[in-house]
Amino acid sequence: MFSLALGLMTLSIQVFADIQYLTTAQFLDEHFVTEVPKPSTLWLVKDRAKQVEKILGHAPLERRKRYWKQANKTVWILNEIGKTEFITAGFVVEDGRIAQARVLTYRESRGGEVHYPAFLKQYFGVGLQEDSFLDRHIDGISGATLSVRSMSRMARLALYYDALSKED
Repeated sequence: MFSLALGLMTLSIQVFADIQYLTTAQFLDEHFVTEVPKPSTLWLVKDRAKQVEKILGHAPLERRKRYWKQANKTVWILNEIGKTEFITAGFVVEDGRIAQARVLTYRESRGGEVHYPAFLKQYFGVGLQEDSFLDRHIDGISGATLSVRSMSRMARLALYYDALSKED
């Protein structure tokens, strides 16, 4: 009986932990005035994959990354592990700086405060240094340390990918 109750509690935590704030289509519609451009593809060849591994702390999950580009703006939908589950976030990069960061789907049971605008506004205007770290400190959130780190890794990745997209 106890194991059944524990199983139901675990299931209910998982149900509450998977929160979708925006779909990819909604995020894209917010950032392209007339119509969403066709997606482009960024290929992660050997040297690029090594740099992504340095940024993330693990090998990239994908060898090609889809993104949307219009003029000097790129939009990236990225996934990264928080503590045990993926966080899906959207990043808009304009002129090599983050113009917006949004959490699209949050799947962890704790740390969901990273979706609040008060936290996300810290990323506005952030760029990437030569060492692939952000050029500004991002304040953490007590109890959401791993989610904050995940968001910062994705921000670094979006900026790195944006720079690569200009090379292609």
